Amino acid sequence: MLLNSPLDLAKIMAMANLLSMFILMEMIVSGFGFGVDGLRMDYYIMSCPFAESIIKNTVNRALRNDPTLAAALVRMHFHDCFVEGCDGSVLIDSTKDNIAEKDSPGNLSLRGYEVIDDAKDQLEEQCPGIVSCADIVAMAARDAIFWAGGPVYDIPKGRKDGRRSKIEDTINLPFPSFNTSELIKAFGQRGFSAQEMVALSGAHTLGVARCSSFKARLSNTDPTLDSDFAKTLSKTCSTGDNAEQPFDTTPNTFDNFYFNALIRKNGVLFSDQVLYTTPRTRAIVNGYAMNQAMFFFDFLQAMVKMGVLDIKEGSKGEVRENCRKIN
Repeated sequence: MLLNSPLDLAKIMAMANLLSMFILMEMIVSGFGFGVDGLRMDYYIMSCPFAESIIKNTVNRALRNDPTLAAALVRMHFHDCFVEGCDGSVLIDSTKDNIAEKDSPGNLSLRGYEVIDDAKDQLEEQCPGIVSCADIVAMAARDAIFWAGGPVYDIPKGRKDGRRSKIEDTINLPFPSFNTSELIKAFGQRGFSAQEMVALSGAHTLGVARCSSFKARLSNTDPTLDSDFAKTLSKTCSTGDNAEQPFDTTPNTFDNFYFNALIRKNGVLFSDQVLYTTPRTRAIVNGYAMNQAMFFFDFLQAMVKMGVLDIKEGSKGEVRENCRKIN
């Protein structure tokens, strides 16, 4: 084949790189050992063939109306998986006999439940009792990341919904006040390396933080915080604890700007900025700040891994008819 211009060569190289990424993704996914009776990429191909498109269309429609929901759906997936595994337990409403996960202080700011409900309602009409709420949450996060400009990736399906949701279990969630050692320990207990922890922290390239989660940094002189940015945060907090500050300058776009903000000492949360001030993780931050493709690839690997944390299979779980309550 004759190449007419450097542009032709660039196109071929881009296609080759994309093909290599898809091949490598298959290797990554197969490496998790999804058996015939476990999670599979094509889990719903016979039982509910339109499940993927229903969820994607629902997410895209919601994000066109409110782009900030991309961050919310990704955060919901994280908060679900880190507590009792990826089992949709974060969706369950509290009852008079039980205070559920969603009513813990760390989850009160979660949003996007109506997107999951919308998708579930449509799926119950198409194929009742087939698609779990846990799978909807995982696929919604994946679709939100792609919609916001992030990497395209697929995830195995077949998670079952858990039957437990208790406020005391949310103690396992990382706190905004964590230092690097505490973050490495918290993620390490879930099987993640320090590099994977930094990659997953990059999800903060989407969304905002409330003043209540970072105002403690303003009451004392924080040497890790740029003085001008400290003034910006103080101005944000002047309107109250619920005032919101974007994590980076493009809060609705999935990119590597979050890591560049850390280099400028513009990390909003203490748990963000310590990733750059700690030698063990500084080089990782620098790498992602300079190479967005590397961040995207490490992030998608970590997301696939996170999506299979403590999954419920078979009789260990159920498929809820209503995502907000146990059957």
